[in-house]
Amino acid sequence: MGSKKSGGKGTPATVAATRAGIAFTLHPYEPGGGEESYGEAAADALGVPHDRLFKTLVTEVDGDLTVAVVPVSATLDLKALAGAAGGKRAAMADPAAAERVTGYVRGGISPLGQRKRLPTVVDSSASGFPTIYVSAGRRGLQIELAPADLVTLTQATTAGIARGRA
Repeated sequence: MGSKKSGGKGTPATVAATRAGIAFTLHPYEPGGGEESYGEAAADALGVPHDRLFKTLVTEVDGDLTVAVVPVSATLDLKALAGAAGGKRAAMADPAAAERVTGYVRGGISPLGQRKRLPTVVDSSASGFPTIYVSAGRRGLQIELAPADLVTLTQATTAGIARGRA
């Protein structure tokens, strides 16, 4: 079980968290084969409520790539995201562009340690938990950290950008 494929180096996300000196816990799990429900699968594998595990979505707000972090139990409200990011229109980014800019693969995109720092908006529900879970930079690995540390590390703004919360 304890095999480290990364040679003990970690992912850019874990390196960023370590460098920042914040407290975090890594949670490895066996990723499922499902293409679209990475977050739900991760939450179920770890026994974490779906509203406490957050997915990282790369979007475009008025043509600029922007990261949205929302609970896996909810969907992203693009209109609310556009407003929170100071824009007019938001849409999901092209998956290939998201992978290229963040340096991560779909299903393993972390809000931390991205290749290029993108404007980030974290759903305000995150602040209701002592810690939340986000991708640690690869499928099969989640990082648990305080919401305030996530906001600080990503220089994020917080806003109600999720809808359909469970």
